[in-house]
Amino acid sequence: MKITVGIPDASRGEAAALYWEAFGTKLGFTMGPKYRALVYINRVMRSDHGICAHDAQGRLIGVAGFKTAQGALVGGSFTDIRKVYGWVGAAIRVRLMGTLERDTENERFLMDGLFVAHEARGKGVGTALLNEISAEAKRRGYRQVRLDVVDTNPRARALYLHEGFREVETHKMGILRHIFGFSTASTLVRDV
Repeated sequence: MKITVGIPDASRGEAAALYWEAFGTKLGFTMGPKYRALVYINRVMRSDHGICAHDAQGRLIGVAGFKTAQGALVGGSFTDIRKVYGWVGAAIRVRLMGTLERDTENERFLMDGLFVAHEARGKGVGTALLNEISAEAKRRGYRQVRLDVVDTNPRARALYLHEGFREVETHKMGILRHIFGFSTASTLVRDV
């Protein structure tokens, strides 16, 4: 397995597909249908805000995204959303996606999504990406990494806890649980 900082242009389509595979259930109502979501993700993906894992054949098998004051792995502006979904679709989506936003802060490096190809799960890819996120945080002068995990993803939560993250707070989704398909999101941190 090879870990690199940054997403090569040749891997953008694969990264977008893996992102949708991991988060499509949660984001499907706001970013769907799938074909439009993939267009949008490809359009806004910041290659400098991702860390990639490739297998021995060079195939992308996992990505860990992060968010800084300069942007996020999958961010975008109202204009980007409007160009894919139209004016009305953009207005609705911006409002809904805004409820999921987590602000960056000066004290902790924000990991903004970790996703691994189905066939590569359970083989150490997630752990390797978490370790590289911690290394990137350290290179940038941070002392902790922060992430959020939803209650419908117990496998990811177990990995994070096993790798030394600890829960610091939980956010309830309230009525929005019916839109996003999860009831709570927990914030976890780990020293680097």
